[in-house]
Amino acid sequence: MATRTLGGRYQLVRRIGRGGMSEVWRGHDEVLDRPVAVKVMAPGQEIPIDLVRAEARSAARLAHPNVAGVHDFGTSAEQPYIVMELVEGRTLGEHLAAGPLDWRIATRICAEVAAGLAAAHAEHVVHRDIKPGNIMLTPSGAKVLDFGIAAAVGSADPDPDGPVMGTPAYVAPERFAGSPATPATDMFALGTLLYQCLSGRLPWAAATPTQLVEAACSNDPDPLPEIDGMPPEVIDLCSRCLAKEPGERPTALVAALLLGEAVDARVYVPMRDLAPIPTVDWADQPTAKAGRHRA
Repeated sequence: MATRTLGGRYQLVRRIGRGGMSEVWRGHDEVLDRPVAVKVMAPGQEIPIDLVRAEARSAARLAHPNVAGVHDFGTSAEQPYIVMELVEGRTLGEHLAAGPLDWRIATRICAEVAAGLAAAHAEHVVHRDIKPGNIMLTPSGAKVLDFGIAAAVGSADPDPDGPVMGTPAYVAPERFAGSPATPATDMFALGTLLYQCLSGRLPWAAATPTQLVEAACSNDPDPLPEIDGMPPEVIDLCSRCLAKEPGERPTALVAALLLGEAVDARVYVPMRDLAPIPTVDWADQPTAKAGRHRA
């Protein structure tokens, strides 16, 4: 079967994923001779090309060890495509199919996801679809995938009268009321992700997606099971991420630092998000005298 090449350089090798709006292919960049992931918008999707291009440009600014990078954007037969870093490994969703994770592993994964989100939010980019299938676990840590269809903070969905973008189980309640995507909406998804990693299930029991949305909008999440040795700070953070009011949710930076501290893990956060170190006027400082210092 003949292979398809986009933009005169990206050869589509095999399809590795499919969603409602797009397909993801393992590809080969013939110019730079490297493997890539290519997201192709599905035929019939009425998404303005300029909108996808603008979002891809925003995502391309992200440079973080826990974020899969965006390399290129183009169009083929008037359908936009996005070329991304190909991340090898297994998704968090594949791991969760076997049940909940050890709390230390779950906390570390979510700390790294939060660190990636902190980098995105610092660039005013919201992911909009944090879920287990978009988290790849690699030997070097967790990688957040699919920033290629992220959005600028506060931007509306392409079709205001259409379905809310994202996977319903992880979408914040305010999004169903018509509010635009913000960093707080990503934090609700992170709370759902952390809850699922710790318990092996979603925070709300429901038989259908509609019931799940109604429960998330109206009910408190079910209590997490008791887990030996897990610090109460992890439970508290999960609860705060799942708050109905966006303003009550922590920032991604706070979540990354708190979760990382709970498992003594280092996370890479944007330096500009940290409090500046105060400058010291050394001319006003007393001069140290010899013999006053101890080893």
